[in-house]
Amino acid sequence: MTESIHRRMVLHFPGFERMDAQAHHRRFERAIHQTSKIWDFVADIGSARQEGPASSFTVLSEGANWQTLNSIYIFDHNVLVEKFAGRPVIRRIMSGYHSAVRIVLQGGLAGYFRHAWRFGLFFLFPFLLMGIALATGLTLATLPWWLSLHPWHYLWSLPLAWASFQFVFRPFSERFHTLHLFSDWELAVAAGSLDDPFLARWLEDCADTALKALDEEADEYVISSHSMGSTLATHVLGMVLEKNPQALAGRRIVFVTLGGAILQCALLKPATRLRQRVGAIARAPEVSWLEVQCLTDAIHFYKSRVVAVSGYPDAPQAELLFIRVKHLLSPEHYRKIRRDLLRVHRQYVLPADLRSPFDFTFQTTGPFPANQVSDFSKRDVGGLAARPLAVSHGE
Repeated sequence: MTESIHRRMVLHFPGFERMDAQAHHRRFERAIHQTSKIWDFVADIGSARQEGPASSFTVLSEGANWQTLNSIYIFDHNVLVEKFAGRPVIRRIMSGYHSAVRIVLQGGLAGYFRHAWRFGLFFLFPFLLMGIALATGLTLATLPWWLSLHPWHYLWSLPLAWASFQFVFRPFSERFHTLHLFSDWELAVAAGSLDDPFLARWLEDCADTALKALDEEADEYVISSHSMGSTLATHVLGMVLEKNPQALAGRRIVFVTLGGAILQCALLKPATRLRQRVGAIARAPEVSWLEVQCLTDAIHFYKSRVVAVSGYPDAPQAELLFIRVKHLLSPEHYRKIRRDLLRVHRQYVLPADLRSPFDFTFQTTGPFPANQVSDFSKRDVGGLAARPLAVSHGE
């Protein structure tokens, strides 16, 4: 019989989204409500409280013959998102292009096309789209010059150029999250080079909070991450090992990277510390690394071996779990989202519509060990070895 998880500690690093701690708690609340119905168990989610840079809450899950108390820490990086996204548009555009140039010069673009050509196109897309918009605006602004008109005509051409950008391109570009992606690439450069003091302080605070969380008793410790959050999680877990090499001793650690974009930063030449931390995590005997990938998700490095590509081909490699988004959702739901690249990319951490081969919420709140890679829908809940447990959120 499979022994069920009695207590679980989850440290989750979300992707690059403009969501604060309360928003992430509400998302998890909706997810556990839907997931518990699908998998036929009862779940009680506690209120969120702030723990340094993270918010924490408990989820008590209970099935017919199992009960699991999950302590969830959400290390949202909304403060970083706001730092880059909460600036005037002109500055965001200039900073975004500056980051793009740095990525090209640091070998990122070449690496993207070498290891995941779709990710290379994903990198180019927002900058090409913005470039077309700026070129169009410049053409409109300089129409009097092109048409050999009197300089007085700039009185209408300049406002026309501004209006076309503000009221035509901006609304159109928001459909593709263009400026949001500019900010994402700024953070990618900062996370690779570690030359931003604000980011460095945030990572230090996260590492200190993670050390405290890892000191609590649990059957397993899940450090999960999505998209850009995977790079941040790698830094934090690596810093935990640097601060206290025995921090993981005697613990079952499951490092889950979902749609991971560690190579988004690790392929940059200055990302030496990040690559070293990838190697340290891979070689930690207590860590089981599970990389969840999806063919229809263009915003990650499908089938890439992040540990080997980071320079450690002889270290234990992350186990790859391949999923299909269309197997997680109803046919109607999948048809609705399949052309939205960012929405498909988010599905890793969103609830499924049915009992499916993979379910992140069930993985982090259910009774099975998180490092199991077998099809979720074929698991035998009745075959669990139950252990009596009586707990509450206030325990």
